[in-house]
Amino acid sequence: MTIGVDEAGRGPLAGPVVAAAVVLCDRLPQGLDDSKKLSGPRRAVLEAAILRDCRWAVGMASVAEIDAINILNATMLAMTRAVAALCGEQAEVREVLIDGNMTPHGRCADWRWPARTIVGGDGLEPCISAASIVAKEHRDRMMRVLAREHPHYGWDSNMGYGTRAHLEALHQHGPTPHHRRSFAPVAQWELTL
Repeated sequence: MTIGVDEAGRGPLAGPVVAAAVVLCDRLPQGLDDSKKLSGPRRAVLEAAILRDCRWAVGMASVAEIDAINILNATMLAMTRAVAALCGEQAEVREVLIDGNMTPHGRCADWRWPARTIVGGDGLEPCISAASIVAKEHRDRMMRVLAREHPHYGWDSNMGYGTRAHLEALHQHGPTPHHRRSFAPVAQWELTL
């Protein structure tokens, strides 16, 4: 079994980091690509096909975990949780293909699978592309829910990234419990108090 893994949400000022792990099905969804290169409607169609026909799982690291262990380690934790949720106790994993240049091996105590990184893998390797789509769509849904609770920050459109409108709302209203206090714009706001 080859598993593709990718994450969404390393750069935003708010919300969790989400990783997805996907094993492609026999009926490969057509048009898989890096989630950032796909339109929202196209991603939604592909995600529905992946969720219906493929094996998949999602893992997350919370804002509190991001602030406690840093975003890199939180990303590795989310990836580990995604693969563990997909595999359970199975040991038949041939390889985990991860987008980027770092694996959780040696960074996350629970990582136990053979892994290989592929820089730009979300646009090159279909199983990583599928994971990219699932992770982004899952996180985007979470941020749209949080946007209803905290409408000032524009999370329904900026997904927690530090856009001008988000930074202005942060300056005016201060951080929410969903803001990453270890990230500079949020930490700087707290220093001005």
